Amino acid sequence: MNKTQFVCNECGYTSAKWLGRCPDCGKFNTLVEEPVAPAAPKKSAGPAFRLSSRPIPLSQVTFEKTPRVSSGIRELDIVLGGGIVRGSLVLVGGDPGIGKSTLLTQVAAHLAKEHRVLYLSAEESCGQVKLRCDRLGLNSDNLLLLNETNIDLAEEAFCEAEYVVIDSIQAVYTEALSSAAGSVGQVRECAAKLMRLAKSRGITFFIVGHVTKEGTLAGPKVLEHIMDTVLYFEGERTENFKILRAVKNRFGSVQEVGVFEMTGEGIFGVSDYSSLFLSDARGEAAGAAVTPSETGNRCMMVEIQTLMAKTSYGLPRRMSLGIDPSRMIVLIAVLEKRCGLPLGTQDIYLNAMGGIKLNEPSADLAVLAALASAERMAPIGKAVAVFGEVGLTGEVRGVNFADKRVNECLKMGFRRVILPSKNLKACEKFKDKIELVPVSYVSQMIKALF
Repeated sequence: MNKTQFVCNECGYTSAKWLGRCPDCGKFNTLVEEPVAPAAPKKSAGPAFRLSSRPIPLSQVTFEKTPRVSSGIRELDIVLGGGIVRGSLVLVGGDPGIGKSTLLTQVAAHLAKEHRVLYLSAEESCGQVKLRCDRLGLNSDNLLLLNETNIDLAEEAFCEAEYVVIDSIQAVYTEALSSAAGSVGQVRECAAKLMRLAKSRGITFFIVGHVTKEGTLAGPKVLEHIMDTVLYFEGERTENFKILRAVKNRFGSVQEVGVFEMTGEGIFGVSDYSSLFLSDARGEAAGAAVTPSETGNRCMMVEIQTLMAKTSYGLPRRMSLGIDPSRMIVLIAVLEKRCGLPLGTQDIYLNAMGGIKLNEPSADLAVLAALASAERMAPIGKAVAVFGEVGLTGEVRGVNFADKRVNECLKMGFRRVILPSKNLKACEKFKDKIELVPVSYVSQMIKALF
């Protein structure tokens, strides 16, 4: 019988039984069950300096070029970095009902046309998966289904497949631990077993992961460390548009974002973002500005909207969606101090359209433009785009990929771009096609707009 012990996630303290509070570090609910590794066999007598594996020079390491396989969904291929890498572990997390199983069922059915694919359904019966395939109109003749929660019993089936979908990692367990499925120890041990199979046999695993009420993946943080790629499905269940974001990718960029539309026939990628991140009424109401956002290898036009209302309390409220709240507070202070706009008595609400998150500093100038527009009750033109980073002194700093951003503005029909002066030289090739307005300070941007 396999022996287990309880190890503290914070300090590494070990105990033979579970304790609610770690005696060493004093933290609560940090002891998780782990199997005790068997004692290593005694080594035969021999030289004391013998090594089981010898290091080799970097110049002698052979580079293995791994071809990528298309998933059948272009937006997913872009987020993965160009396609599926053989022998990788891909973790897909998201809220219940957002479309994780639907997306992976479509991918599995597409791969099953030319590869051996196994769909391990630990939460649904095989009949439910078949019903989903019929609803989506998928040809599932070559797709193998397995309804099993014991990962040890399913290992033999894994070895016979090239691609495996695990739905979900919180529903499977291993007999090496006596704890229930979904516990921290079970999730860690099952993920480690899948990693060994993937790297030793070249099997590609797609793993569904649940999220907690805080929006993070359930289970230990080591689950994300083991994975090669971690994807998050975001969006409201009542909305048709969903966003797939890469937060970790060993084979591509972590800035990629894929946009999907949920329909009755399945999930489909969206290549035209103008209807999602831009409103039809922009340019008519005050408090809106458009900025070109760089996400991985693509550039998307995103509209930033703000609303101001006179505060009813002594302390004004500051709320933002899609933009870091701390960053928004700093930009409001810059606008008050450097430009003299009275915002201390106003409740301010900020929103990035379409549910996208703008983490890059190039959106700073567009945020200030939207705030200034709302304060002055003067709308910004429909064909005007703004981008640039803003410092605490009110200086507008240059950003990366300025020429790519201007080119996207040109393709989307914008006629005027306000950009940092330091990026003007890189964008001079567009000056005959679009009006370029370089600014060095926030005050110059406000004068150029109003």
